[in-house]
Amino acid sequence: MDTKHVVTHSLNQAIPPKSLLDDYFSLQFGQTPFDILLDSLNDLNNKNRENLKNVSEECGSFKESSIVECVFLICEELKLDPFVGYQAVEILERFMVKHVQDMFHGLGCVRGTAENAVFYKLKDKINVLVFTCVQLASKMAQHLCVIDSSTAVNFLHSMGLSCSKKTLLEFELLILGTLEFCINVPNPLTYVETLLEALNYNATMLSIPNLYTLCKRVLQFVYLQRSPIYHSLLVATTGCPSPCQEQRVKFVSVKEDYMLLGVGVIATGAFILNFAIWTEVVEELCHITGISARSIMDFTHIILRHIVNNETPQKSKCAPGASR
Repeated sequence: MDTKHVVTHSLNQAIPPKSLLDDYFSLQFGQTPFDILLDSLNDLNNKNRENLKNVSEECGSFKESSIVECVFLICEELKLDPFVGYQAVEILERFMVKHVQDMFHGLGCVRGTAENAVFYKLKDKINVLVFTCVQLASKMAQHLCVIDSSTAVNFLHSMGLSCSKKTLLEFELLILGTLEFCINVPNPLTYVETLLEALNYNATMLSIPNLYTLCKRVLQFVYLQRSPIYHSLLVATTGCPSPCQEQRVKFVSVKEDYMLLGVGVIATGAFILNFAIWTEVVEELCHITGISARSIMDFTHIILRHIVNNETPQKSKCAPGASR
């Protein structure tokens, strides 16, 4: 069977039909029927819990700022929707963790004994892998701009990378095969948008569209500053300035909790937009998610502290594999 047909057929099986996506994304805040919104919230909550049950020590290893920045810059250059960037990071993270595990297994060794050999093999592939994940994510969002093969080859060429359409297709198949075509997973932006929709039903004290615009900026900041922000949260949680390895391993589930991330981002946006009603927003988020108000406030304070203390970073060259 033609490989291109396999990819197209599998993606069509993995995502909703275009008409359904168009109908959903044409809705504005407050227009989503309550029963659909409730189902969406329950589904996201269940998927979040299931994901937290299966977290491993390696989770988050490929969400370092250089890789995330590279993905965001690609999306900015190609004028892609923010959804594509976050979805691409999710695909890349899940693929790389599984692919590296498979490589160690193929070498007949465990992580830590042959890391240099494994990462040397990945060094020349990482940039194309990152771009391929962006391309796959763009295909999932059919209502948006999709990166076709010609655009992909030309863009990679502009980065100094020589890559044929056939090679790109092979990378797509590698990623899809490794993940067993399971790439339709919720990303953090989906959690933020759904929680904002629920907040719009439960509270009218804020302009949700304005809050949404601000939340997208906050979420981008948190993703680019993920390591220092979560380190501060770990220190605050443990009360230890130098947490031990066991504490760090246990904390992985907190770093991968997208419901917590969603409420933290929204609460931070609400704090910046209108501090006078911030407490009310936190209480509503607590009611919607079941996450304690104290946890939401603590996370918000840490994000705000990093925003205030942050110096605007200069855009780096998109080469996430260069520093490894």
